[in-house]
Amino acid sequence: MEVTRGRCLLQFWLDHRQMTQAEFSRRSGWSKRMVSFIATGRSMMNPEAMYLAAQILGIQMEELYEWEVTK
Repeated sequence: MEVTRGRCLLQFWLDHRQMTQAEFSRRSGWSKRMVSFIATGRSMMNPEAMYLAAQILGIQMEELYEWEVTK
């Protein structure tokens, strides 16, 4: 079985929580540029970043990306 990480859902969750990228940047300690790069798919989060983002947004880590499982 293989698991592939797909599209980042950070912007979806920011919108859902009515949080701006600037506010998320402040809470996470990441630069606004980094948040923008992650939200637009130009950069991927490592597991530690995913954990922090999930804690800030009140979601599970796996909800930050679309996932594809193939056999």
